Amino acid sequence: MKKLIVTGANGQLGRAINKVYDSSSEYECINTDINDLDITDVDAVLKYVDAVKPYAVINCAAYTNVNGCETDADNAYRINAIGPRNLSIAATRAGAKLMHVSTDYVFDGHASVPYTEFDKTTPESVYGKTKLAGENFVKEFAKDYFIVRTAWLYGDGKNFVKTMLGLSETHKQVTVVGDQFGSPTSASELAKAIAFLLPTDNFGLFHGTCEGITNWADFTREIYRLAGKQTEVITVTSEEYEKNTTGIVAPRPYYSVLENYMLKLTTNHMFANWEKAIAEYIQNM
Repeated sequence: MKKLIVTGANGQLGRAINKVYDSSSEYECINTDINDLDITDVDAVLKYVDAVKPYAVINCAAYTNVNGCETDADNAYRINAIGPRNLSIAATRAGAKLMHVSTDYVFDGHASVPYTEFDKTTPESVYGKTKLAGENFVKEFAKDYFIVRTAWLYGDGKNFVKTMLGLSETHKQVTVVGDQFGSPTSASELAKAIAFLLPTDNFGLFHGTCEGITNWADFTREIYRLAGKQTEVITVTSEEYEKNTTGIVAPRPYYSVLENYMLKLTTNHMFANWEKAIAEYIQNM
């Protein structure tokens, strides 16, 4: 069987990838997380990858605490930039493909139309800057690679959907920003796209999000409608929300919509619409 090293295997996407390959007779997931493999240690990564001899490395590991990255930049660069660099070096040495997951935060979010893979990257947050540095290291050190940028991800684990559902248990009203726009994306849909690309030699940079556009407030309303919750959603601006938030708040992209342009140009793979994906997610919770 072809071995797939999955880093960050305990995260939302790592779990979704394992589900995709659960019944596979061709691929076997070799799961790692921080306790199994420190991706910031190049010698440890080289040793591990050399021993496994994988068909591919799927990097789901990341420092995703956006506000935390602002105050812990060194660690963010280690995990989000040096980690992918180390995995790229090791994958190339082992003759393995590298699948690296990136983010909408590589853009500044000031656009008014969906971003394609050909648009200029101008990250404003430390998180976005570290993830872009990771992309650049992959391009520099990996031979056969896929970079897939995603956004507004939710799956099996801590996420926005579960947070909002939890709040509905104790609140009659919640306040949610309505001036940030994006495409909520299920980890399941992203995992399917990764599994679609992996056996191919269609290497390069891709955007991978569910189809359609919404904002956080309307997304919350749809979550509550599907879950049969009566909690009222009060729409506020990002500025109003930040005034009532303690601690450092990293700049968020106001417009995070990614167009899956390269997937549409080079393949026949389509992501589900975000409404369909969230309905499926809540039905299966």
